Amino acid sequence: MNPLVEYSQTLNRRQFFASSSLRLGTLAMAGAFASQSRADSNKPVRDGIGGIDGLLRMAPKAKRVIFLFQSGGPSQMDLFDPKPGLRDHFGKDLPDSVRNGRRLTNFTKNQATKPIAPSKYDFPISSQSGIPVSELMPNIGSVADDICFVRSVHGEAINHDPARMLIQTGSIFAGRPSMGSWLTYGLGSEGANLPSFMVLNSYGSCKRTPQPVNVRLWSSGFLPSQYQGVKLQSVGDPILYVSNPKGIDRGQQGRTVDAISRMNRIRSEEVADPEIIARIRQYEMAFRMQASVPELLDVSNEPKSTFDLYGESARQRGSYAANCLLARRMAERGVRFMQLYHVGWDHHQNIPRDLPLMCGDVDQATAGLIKDLKSRGLFDDTLIVYGGEFGRTPFCQGKLTKEVYGRDHHPWCFTMWLAGGGIKGGTTYGATDEFSYNPVQNPVHIHDLQATIMHLMGVDHTQLTYKFQGREYRLTDVHGKVVKGILA
Repeated sequence: MNPLVEYSQTLNRRQFFASSSLRLGTLAMAGAFASQSRADSNKPVRDGIGGIDGLLRMAPKAKRVIFLFQSGGPSQMDLFDPKPGLRDHFGKDLPDSVRNGRRLTNFTKNQATKPIAPSKYDFPISSQSGIPVSELMPNIGSVADDICFVRSVHGEAINHDPARMLIQTGSIFAGRPSMGSWLTYGLGSEGANLPSFMVLNSYGSCKRTPQPVNVRLWSSGFLPSQYQGVKLQSVGDPILYVSNPKGIDRGQQGRTVDAISRMNRIRSEEVADPEIIARIRQYEMAFRMQASVPELLDVSNEPKSTFDLYGESARQRGSYAANCLLARRMAERGVRFMQLYHVGWDHHQNIPRDLPLMCGDVDQATAGLIKDLKSRGLFDDTLIVYGGEFGRTPFCQGKLTKEVYGRDHHPWCFTMWLAGGGIKGGTTYGATDEFSYNPVQNPVHIHDLQATIMHLMGVDHTQLTYKFQGREYRLTDVHGKVVKGILA
């Protein structure tokens, strides 16, 4: 390559203006003033823990969020939205009047019939509130008095990636900040030694190969990169590139970080690039994590009662149960947003084979997390959110038998549940039609759910914005309303 061409490609706009001796006269001055104006609008006054001063317009009900994301789309009518009347319609074609022309995926759009597949599972009542929960989830059923089941959640995206993007970032398009990034950008961090937004991933026991989740789900998008989620690895080093190289002790590493920070601050004063400040903070946090992360992961001092609560698989690093236990430990250490992904709920072919396996992964540990938080006085100010990117169809994908049925993606109604800080436990909200196909009472759009989560954290979702490419953005974009009916 021509070296002049190569050099020009490495020279960005900010570097050009900073290094040019001529400064291009008044044009450079105008550009500098405009750039400074844009920077100032995105540099609000911060409080003592790094939150935006004055953002909290109401008393927060929750200090932190634990989002238990069940990736793949759990079947609502096999778990939390019982439709026993469908047993009388076994194998009958779903009426066109119910589907009402709604879009289907490529898996089923050309399927000759849409045979109704009622759930084969019973829904016992195990709580004083009288809420039925699938027999596959007996432990979650036992804590239903602490949970609000929202049965009328809906979105528009029918494929996994855009649907996951919508529920995690508020948009089906990549590049937007995730919910955890928005909240940590707005509220700051109560802990000094761990990131305020942390991510844990686990793979389910289903026989069908699960789809992995992508880093853009916990990206900071156009927000400064210090607000992106930090993912803990389930094998090897918990966080990549944080361990010291061979021959470097902690003292040497600390002096190196200090020297790099000093040079970065000099450069930041020259070019006013907010990403340099973010880089300084990331270096300093990485240094602190060299001590704090091993301590976080060391569960050897947890008593036997802890593993009785979460299950023995909580001893296995990278399991869903272990991640639930780590979420509790993170909550104790001031982490603001804990994002857990459990992958493997995409059951197109054989729900009776795969769904019990997935429920076996999560049932005890999820209920154990609720009980553990309550016993430690953390439940009332921790918001727990549970659910996937969409639900499943009431009709069978492929051949239907009494013992084997699969279900396609279904974003038009599905169930999510919330518990803890500010939530009215022992309740259901919203309702679906007799086929669990459409919401018929109190529909809750994904943007409404996001607005409600932010409200419980003390944030008006319309006020937490960031200017990018000439317009103000927010998590809910121009949508969303707080679902007051689920609030305590």
